[in-house]
Amino acid sequence: MTRGERLWHRLMVAALLLILALPLLATLLYAISSSWNGTLLPRGYTLRWLYALWSDTRFLTALWHSLLICAGALLFSLLLVLPAMFAIAWWLPKLDALMNVLILLPFAVPPVVSSVGLLQLYSGEPLMIAGTPWILIGCYFTIALPFIYRAIANNMQAINLRELMDAASLLGASTWRAALLVVLPNLRKGATIAVLLSFSFLIGEFVFANMLVGSRYETLQVYLYNMRNGSGHFTSALVISYFFVVLLVTWLANRLNRERS
Repeated sequence: MTRGERLWHRLMVAALLLILALPLLATLLYAISSSWNGTLLPRGYTLRWLYALWSDTRFLTALWHSLLICAGALLFSLLLVLPAMFAIAWWLPKLDALMNVLILLPFAVPPVVSSVGLLQLYSGEPLMIAGTPWILIGCYFTIALPFIYRAIANNMQAINLRELMDAASLLGASTWRAALLVVLPNLRKGATIAVLLSFSFLIGEFVFANMLVGSRYETLQVYLYNMRNGSGHFTSALVISYFFVVLLVTWLANRLNRERS
């Protein structure tokens, strides 16, 4: 590739990134603008809307609720899925084809239909958890399952699980000791990708959160829906803050993963 071709390639990449970033830039400008009517650029700039948002205890509570539910669902998913996937890959590889079908079932039923069924199922004995964050954690687990399963399954294939286990066995390690000390550290990258994909999807989920818990345990997306009739500047500040929260969590996860590597 010549120097001119490399320069042209970089310009094309920069132009593409700029085009993709334009909606976010416009949202950020509107969030920090004091007035923007009939002109190409805002007439003035202010941080009043961002300050009003981050000083709102209702917003901070909704953000905390979202982070708590996402973290609980992802932790529950990893604790349940990792041992199950290891058992399938090591002892029952024929079940992998069945699991690839089962993990897609949550997306086969529309969220509205699933929500109605869950409300009827968990509104009475023995598990009366409708309207509580517990039902949302369980529901988010089923949503995150396909992302976590596929990312970790690909990682298991990449590290060649059987060769690692055979090598650990030759060195005298038991099956579960080899799984914990040899296989699990090698799945860190796949688990990180799975968690980031799932988190970015779950924190933006609205239908289940609104129908299953609503304002009784207000999450970030429900808060955004409830504030839809307010100022457009305030809503833009909320949207751009939501984006930066996701970006910050992704950056922290990547940094922690890099330091451990």
